[in-house]
Amino acid sequence: MAKKSKGNRLQIILECTEHKASGQPGTSRYVTQKNRKNTPDRLEIKKFNAILKKYTMHKEIK
Repeated sequence: MAKKSKGNRLQIILECTEHKASGQPGTSRYVTQKNRKNTPDRLEIKKFNAILKKYTMHKEIK
């Protein structure tokens, strides 16, 4: 859930796509911020997944 922010900053949640597709229990999620004005599209970043023990693609969820 996004918290109220000042200006264009918005708090977002990133979730691992490979972990979700693998069917293993648990999730890999990161909480970060983005500037709504500079990046209006959904964010995709490679982050470390501790359960799979490798870097995977994390996408912004709503």
